[in-house]
Amino acid sequence: MKDTFVSSLKNKEMNWYVVDATDQTLGRLATKVTQVLLGKNQVTYAPYTDSKNYVIITNADKIIVTGKKESQKLYYRHSGRPGGLTVRTYSQLKEKAPERILEVAIKRMLPNGSLKNKLFNRLKVYTGSNHPHVGQKPKSL
Repeated sequence: MKDTFVSSLKNKEMNWYVVDATDQTLGRLATKVTQVLLGKNQVTYAPYTDSKNYVIITNADKIIVTGKKESQKLYYRHSGRPGGLTVRTYSQLKEKAPERILEVAIKRMLPNGSLKNKLFNRLKVYTGSNHPHVGQKPKSL
């Protein structure tokens, strides 16, 4: 057999997963979530296909980092205007927008390409333990 068979993913159902980020390390949690968003936990994985996996992360404000990253890790943002560089430390960003820390880590782990924004839009991050996606019946990851 010379041809490779790729199953049709048009009728594939969406899978929803929920993750509790309480006392989990930032990088280790981000890699697990990235693998699920990409669909590498499924048998039908192909790098150019859409896995149709959604991930809900709760308690994003209770994530931890190791070492001195609390005070030394920097997050850069630029407005595009001259002198528009904004630099924040991990602790400053955790006070202002704790869900943004996980979003940045996971988005930077996704491969560049046309699927990156589509996969990133399937990530839902919340600071509390409640989320509005109970109707989708998410599985625990």
